[in-house]
Amino acid sequence: MYYGKVEICGVNTAKLKTLGSEEKRLLLERMREGDKTARDELFSGNLRLVLSVVQRFSGRRENMDDLFQVGCIGLLKAIDNFDITKEVELSTYAVPMIIGEIRRYLRDNAAIRVSRSLRDLAYKALGVKERFLREHDREPSVDEIAEELGEKKSDVTEALEAILEPVSLYEPLYSDGSDCIYVMDQLSDEGSSDEAWLEDIALREALGKLTARERAIIEARYYRGKTQMEIASEIGISQAQVSRLEKGALESIRKYI
Repeated sequence: MYYGKVEICGVNTAKLKTLGSEEKRLLLERMREGDKTARDELFSGNLRLVLSVVQRFSGRRENMDDLFQVGCIGLLKAIDNFDITKEVELSTYAVPMIIGEIRRYLRDNAAIRVSRSLRDLAYKALGVKERFLREHDREPSVDEIAEELGEKKSDVTEALEAILEPVSLYEPLYSDGSDCIYVMDQLSDEGSSDEAWLEDIALREALGKLTARERAIIEARYYRGKTQMEIASEIGISQAQVSRLEKGALESIRKYI
């Protein structure tokens, strides 16, 4: 996993189990009814999610065991605060919580020192940001954060920027052993933002809720560039049926996301 490492924090990452959506829902219901073992099962069944987030920070000179443990704290917070009445997957809710915990840890251990007043303002802004995200299912703008705190937008922006960890343009983000992607390769890629990454997770989950035929049509139309006529010929139905199935699938995806 990490530089050929299979075990992290004493956990064999090759043997981590994965829970399905229905399993997660049942465990969440059991947990809300007071079943303490359900929380443990949810935690162990979502460790792969922590692992996937931690891998995004593998290019930093940080101890991966430490980051994994910090990410686990974020996962537990997500499990304890997740609202099962919302039409959203636990993983979609948990990812920003895990990222937030890791970034907090990195900020607190940053080599560059920031003034106490600036750091305090940044922490207050991050608190507003997390609360806003939980209540509105989206991140607030800097203007909204500033208004909530009664501070100037410029001051909030400066505070948030001050606690960001400086990164080298040549810091590796990913390597498969032969090719390596660096920070500078991603500078013009707006799709690499956390928001886009979360949207991608939500899209994959939405696709998983479609029927096999609906998913095949969406993949053919939007991933392989096929026309409705071509798809109709491939799967043996009329173009009108393809059109109807495509519209229904897109509507389902929009409602889910």
